[in-house]
Amino acid sequence: MNFHQKPVTYVGEVGLKVMDINKMKKFYEEIIGFEVISEEPTIVELGAAGNVLLKLEAIEGISPKQDRYAGLYHFAILVPTREDLGKILIHLHQNGIQLGSSDHLVSEALYLSDPEGNGIEIYRDREPEQWNWRNDEVSMAVDPLDAQGLVEAAQKSSEPWKGMPAATVMGHIHLHVSNLEDAKNFYVNGLGFEVVASMGGQALFLADQKYHHHIGMNVWNGTGIPALPEKTAGLHYYTLIIESEKRNKLADTLHSMGTEIAQYDDYWEVKDPSGNRIRLVV
Repeated sequence: MNFHQKPVTYVGEVGLKVMDINKMKKFYEEIIGFEVISEEPTIVELGAAGNVLLKLEAIEGISPKQDRYAGLYHFAILVPTREDLGKILIHLHQNGIQLGSSDHLVSEALYLSDPEGNGIEIYRDREPEQWNWRNDEVSMAVDPLDAQGLVEAAQKSSEPWKGMPAATVMGHIHLHVSNLEDAKNFYVNGLGFEVVASMGGQALFLADQKYHHHIGMNVWNGTGIPALPEKTAGLHYYTLIIESEKRNKLADTLHSMGTEIAQYDDYWEVKDPSGNRIRLVV
């Protein structure tokens, strides 16, 4: 099962509003290992093997994020193999990048931040057969990562680190929301995801077609937090890749829930109840 291609609904790319586009481009190219796919003075698209996974947009008069807002907790870059994750771990360590890490049972993950404070996860999945499901919920944990095992896996390869592998995708996005119940209602009833895991009334994980999660959401910034202001750096939007027929069906449901849908040539845009922008792309 490929959880990042149709008919599954999955996250395609993430757009960030940035203050210093040159510094951010350099970080994502040299430290994260993305390739520059297209570049204009105020917009840079980055990704792997020609697929755009991240779009940086310089917005004039933008200010840094200082207060507690809804928006990005982290976006998560999924690499194909354990060996790939080990190579990236070595590369990040050699570049003096501060890292967090975790074994989530379903995956192994590294955590870091970009120069403007946006959270990034880089992870690899264990095989779905190794995931443990109970009553439609998948078991996830925050266990210590076997970093030594990752490094050893990388060292078995004769190939050095050469940036993000060709099969890299945007694995999931994790959002700060202002109200967990409202967000759950929107994503489940409005966008057709199902809850696959929860953390004590503080966080929810949602997926399509039994992935461990395409979307995470939490209220760790506080309940009732405001939407990220237009002129504040951070999450601009993210895309959901969705089948055309499903998008049409969901549009009717979203309309009936009172959600406005702005229709453009390449995408339809909606906002979740916390003000996070979502572009629905077929």
